[in-house]
Amino acid sequence: MTISYNWLCDYLPVKPTPQELSTILTRIGLEVESLEQFEAVKGSFAGLVIGEVLTAEKHPNADKLRLTTVNIGAAEPLHIVCGAPNIAVGQKVVVAPIGATIYPVSGEPLTMKKAKIRGEESQGMICAEDEIGLGTSHDGIMVLDPSLVPGTPVSEVFKPVQDWIYEIGLTPNRMDAMSHIGVAKDVCAFLNNLEHTHKYQVQLPQFNGLVPTATELPVSITIENTDGCPRYAGVTISGVTVGPSPEWLKNKLEAIGVRSINNIVDITNFVLHETGQPLHAFDYAVLKGNAVVVKTLPQDTIFVTLDEKERKLDATDLMICNGAGEGMCIAGVFGGAHSGVTDATQNIFLESAFFNPGMIRTTSFRHGLRTDAATRFEKGVDISNVVFALERAANLICELAGGQIASKVHDVYPSVKKKTEVETTFAYVRKLSGSNYSNDKIKNILVSLGFQILHETAESIRLSVPFSKPDISLPADLVEEVMRIDGLDNIEIPSKVSISPALSAQPDPEKVKEKIADYLAGNGYNEIFTNSITNSKYYTEEVLETAVKMMNSLTVELDIMRPSMLESGLECIGYNLNRKNENLLFFEFGKTYVANNGKYFENNHLCLYVTGQKTAETWMHKGSAVDFYFLKGYVINVLAQLGYRNLQWVESEGTGLTPSWEIKVKNQVVVTLGGVSSQKLKQFDIKQPVWFADFNWDKMLGLLQKSDNFYKEIPRFPAVRRDLALVLDKQVKFAAVEAAAKAVKSALLQEINLFDVFESEKLGANKKSYAVSFTFLDPQKTLTDKEIDSVMEKLVKNFQTQLQADIRK
Repeated sequence: MTISYNWLCDYLPVKPTPQELSTILTRIGLEVESLEQFEAVKGSFAGLVIGEVLTAEKHPNADKLRLTTVNIGAAEPLHIVCGAPNIAVGQKVVVAPIGATIYPVSGEPLTMKKAKIRGEESQGMICAEDEIGLGTSHDGIMVLDPSLVPGTPVSEVFKPVQDWIYEIGLTPNRMDAMSHIGVAKDVCAFLNNLEHTHKYQVQLPQFNGLVPTATELPVSITIENTDGCPRYAGVTISGVTVGPSPEWLKNKLEAIGVRSINNIVDITNFVLHETGQPLHAFDYAVLKGNAVVVKTLPQDTIFVTLDEKERKLDATDLMICNGAGEGMCIAGVFGGAHSGVTDATQNIFLESAFFNPGMIRTTSFRHGLRTDAATRFEKGVDISNVVFALERAANLICELAGGQIASKVHDVYPSVKKKTEVETTFAYVRKLSGSNYSNDKIKNILVSLGFQILHETAESIRLSVPFSKPDISLPADLVEEVMRIDGLDNIEIPSKVSISPALSAQPDPEKVKEKIADYLAGNGYNEIFTNSITNSKYYTEEVLETAVKMMNSLTVELDIMRPSMLESGLECIGYNLNRKNENLLFFEFGKTYVANNGKYFENNHLCLYVTGQKTAETWMHKGSAVDFYFLKGYVINVLAQLGYRNLQWVESEGTGLTPSWEIKVKNQVVVTLGGVSSQKLKQFDIKQPVWFADFNWDKMLGLLQKSDNFYKEIPRFPAVRRDLALVLDKQVKFAAVEAAAKAVKSALLQEINLFDVFESEKLGANKKSYAVSFTFLDPQKTLTDKEIDSVMEKLVKNFQTQLQADIRK
């Protein structure tokens, strides 16, 4: 929210300095994110003075230059070389003496220095209007009123507007502060609390009531959809002249970043930022039947909006229509192309209304129209302010555009809204706030904010809530208001904090997550956070069938919730590779989303992304690239960190991965890993291999042991190792060897390790040899050869029968 200091002070009974006001706003919860000076003219003519041309002679070395002497009220006149064709003796001009800085309409600022121009000294500059930012003309120097006194600062003559602009970080519930008057009310409440008084009141603009003074322009108003529009007011104004706004109005709007368009539009924007109430002006000529109807139109009705775009309306879009049923405006959101005020408009119908916040927000997002009016209506404007804002704007139109009121104020309010009532006890306010507020202080703050006391006892108070605060409905909301106006920085920090011990789930999901994050970070991985909203172009039609699509996407590219983590991670990798950061170890905790039969599901994941070199090239050894086995090692280590054993490896066809493997625990897939396919890498313009692992975090937590202790006593007895060389068909994988070994189900067999693979024609066609070690251990005693030989015989038998292995002697 942007607030002008000068504008805000128009409504305050006192005028704090900009810095004092900034402190007050932050103390009462309207956090000032920035405070910057605004100048209608850059530099505000600092250092420029009025001068009088005393002499003007031809330059001896240039036909188009003049040597002038200029009186600027100093002891000696200035010698200035001037090239303006209209320079003449006796003129009053704008002079930039040495040391002054000018800010041209185009180009960089220029600070005056003593200079020689074609051999003649020049002690400054006589300025044209474009050279000091006052206009665009460069036909010659500015010739001013002859009555001006030399030496007078130019700023005193033109009085450029200077202001201070606040950027306030408003929370969504603070619609009451989305206007200058709304902020002024909070400041006055703060000042009243500071001095324990009620003397500080907002100085509202004064104007006369609307009395028809011209030939009547009749209009009737009908609200067909009272749920969408509980209140609608309007008035007709005749004889308006659409044209530029006066300077004071332009300056008010430009200070807060609103572009001036014409006097009618500027007045509606001014009242919007003054009161918080959006308004809309229609050309009266388009009111067929002299009627305004608030209703919805049939599904897919075509409506051309102010930006000349054709939009298909939804059956729930609230519309402002004329007597012929034709749409003139999307209510509270955006005007129509053929109903707005133009330069030829002479008569207008001015609208002020309250629209259903939910309907406005839905329509605004549906059509991608995030207007000032929509953002206010969707938060809930003050329904009691509708007529005040209408009359304020109508008076300004009569004053600034020459209009005349041509009808009574039509105020259609079918069901008058009742104020919310909230009751609380003074003790509750003190308990929840932690501050020992007196009863009088609590009442003073709430009354200053516009609350009305309906009933009061020594212990409790019941209040009616002003319509400007639709978020207030609970006693706790009243406590927040009291604390805010008293100053959030007045909240005392207790010397001790008392808490009740709480039991957390075991194993604690957050501790598990932190444990794995610490392990990965300690091994050189960097954690990334990518956007859960992504681009549908990354996915196949089959995947998109169950994707969660965005109804009102912020951009064309971000249109679905990600169905997998791979693509958003590859975006991050591509970003780094484009900046020559090529050796990457990333991990990310995140969610994927899927839709199924109208229901939506979220799944938690841990993903690893590795690419580039695992060891840098040095004089001692060459660098080596990451590969599947590098990734596999970390995957196994992560699982080991969580106590998972007896992993099952299965080849799969993972989307976007080649090769692709699945790891199962208790027959449930907990990890999918592999190399990212070339087609997927091409989508992100990645030209080096990327390896990816996706942990199903929800399943992993579900399978996790109910203990945080994954350790055991170091064995007191020695382990025994035996080796076997198995000759197998080439297509037999080591996973099959592991499975056959585990099928023996011996408690003595602790570890199986492949330490060599050998291929040769001497072994036979399509044969290879695995050298495998087996580690045996009995924690209770030292093993004998007989016990070990017994298990080895079973292993050999299994290899021979299940894998048709030959044992190399």
